[in-house]
Formats: sequence, structure tokens, C-alpha cells
Amino acid sequence: MGKTTDLTAVQRTIIDTLHQEGKTQKEICQKAGCSQSAVSKHIHKKSVGRGKCGRKRCTTKRDDRSLNGIVKKSRFHNLGELQRQWAEAGVQVSKATVHRRVRELGYNSRIPMVKPLLNSKQRKKRLTWAIEKKHWTVAEWSKVLFSDESKFCISFGSQGARVWRKAGEEQNPSCLKSSVKFPQSAMVWGAMSAAGVGPLCFIKSRVNAAVYQEILEHYMLPSAEKLYGDDDFIFQHDLAPAHSAKSTSNWCTDHGITVLDWPANSPDLNPIKNLWSIVKKKLKDTRPNSAIELKAAIEASWASITPQQCHRLIASMPRRIDAVIQAKGFPTKY
Repeated sequence: MGKTTDLTAVQRTIIDTLHQEGKTQKEICQKAGCSQSAVSKHIHKKSVGRGKCGRKRCTTKRDDRSLNGIVKKSRFHNLGELQRQWAEAGVQVSKATVHRRVRELGYNSRIPMVKPLLNSKQRKKRLTWAIEKKHWTVAEWSKVLFSDESKFCISFGSQGARVWRKAGEEQNPSCLKSSVKFPQSAMVWGAMSAAGVGPLCFIKSRVNAAVYQEILEHYMLPSAEKLYGDDDFIFQHDLAPAHSAKSTSNWCTDHGITVLDWPANSPDLNPIKNLWSIVKKKLKDTRPNSAIELKAAIEASWASITPQQCHRLIASMPRRIDAVIQAKGFPTKY
């Protein structure tokens, strides 16, 4: 039989209904599945619920607010460091208690996202640039040929895909992730617009201004021809030294290429970054084992990108601009 403090909402409803029908307490307790004293106390409004039990909470609301302030100022500190700082503030508790309070405050330990470091000058330029481009339409962004370089490796570091395995399968070859001291890699240049992607360039040497201009000559111009034909376009590249070199600027001027002004350290504004992510995710599934296999996998993945995917990314540009303005120039989720 249930105790007074154990009455559920259903039991209370049954008691109230049967009491209104004139049933006796003995009949009601049998129907409700609780003790007669519980029925009596509920009817006479004497059921106040179970009192607090267990050990008394060792921190006050003021102490918890103090911890919240410490966590906000020390986002990257571990539990031991938070415990020490809280102790300095006058709260002596165990590390387990610190962990419980931090969780109660809504914090969870997570791997931080990596974003480019932006100084105040760069943030202001990003914000100014975003405000200037705020009213650009998707049609205007469709005239931009976005470009970028990216490095692909056979080994993707300690982070990456997880594996489903059972106990005792740790050494199963199908569950192992291979690693080498000097993993094969490939540096790739590519371009995209709302109409699709251009040909890839596999870079075999360090990219200086001269090498970059060769890439523009043999890959950027063919990309523009493929994606725009005889229509005008605007070329985008970031502020890497080879891109911003005076000789590169002169090359663009001599070839009649209009270059989009671009804020420094702003990969979140370049939609081609999302295409690189798509290609790298597919590489994790193919698991290439040699430089030749790596190149073939990159080319196959790049070729599978559809114009629809590219158009969706270009259509996100107004939202990216708004996000930069909302963040006051700081990095965004893109």
C-alpha cells in the first residue's frame, strides 16, 4: 500500500472522484491502492508531501553563483583548477561536488571548435566588409568565383570517425585506424560558383607568387570559362602572401580580372570551405592507402559535387553576412 507522500496524480484523482461519489474511505483506499490514512489525509488536505531527506546541500545559492563566475572566466580550466579557485573564494568542497555543480549550472566538457585568431583590427574590417555587402542578393553572389587551397592527408589525426566494436575486438584489423610517421598528403587548389565546380589543381611545390599565377593561368581561367562562359565574373581569393603579392595583383589587372576585396582570416565567409569538408568526409569512407589512391579519391569526390549543392552554398552568403554582423566581426558558426 502506498504511503501518503507516495500518492500519484492518478491516485489523487481517483480519491477525489470517489469521495465526491460518497464512497467510504475504506472503499476508496482499495480502489486507489493506498492506505486508508493516506486517503484521509488527502481528503482533509493534510497530505503535505515527503519532507526533505538525504544529506544537506553543502553549498548555497551564493556559492553556486560564485562558481558560475569562475567557470565563465576560466572556460579551459579542469575540475582541479576550478576546485582550487572556488576554495580561494571560500568554498571548500570535493572535486566530485564541483563536477555536480558545474553540470547543474548547465556546463558540459566538450572539444572546442577551432576558429582563426582575429585581432580587433581584423574584426572591425570584417564587420565593415559585412555591412557593405549586407544588401548583396544571391544573384550578385552567384557572379563570384570562390577559390581556395586545402591539404588532404591519408591520416586524419586522432580525431575523426569512431568505430563500432565489441569487447575483445580492440585488435581486430577491421577496427583499427592505421597511422604512419610521414603520412601521404596532397595540396589542392579548387574553385566553385553557383553553377558548379572547376577543375582541381594538385600543387606539387611551395606556393609562391609565380606558382600561384601559373595556377590562375591554367586552372582559374578554365574554371571561369566553364562556369561563366562569356559572362562577367568576380574572382575571390584570400589574403595569403602569394595571393596578395603585387605581381599577382598586376597579373589580375593585365588579364582583366575583377578581384573581390576580402577580409583577413575569414574562412567562415568562403562557401568552398564546405565543399572541402564534404570531400574529406568521403575520404574517411574510402580510406585511401597511397598517394595515388588519395588523388583518385579526391578527384572522384570532387567530381560528385552537384551544381545544386554549390547553389545552396552560394545562397547561404546573405546569412553568413548577417551572422558576422550579429557577432560584431567575431567568428561565426559557418
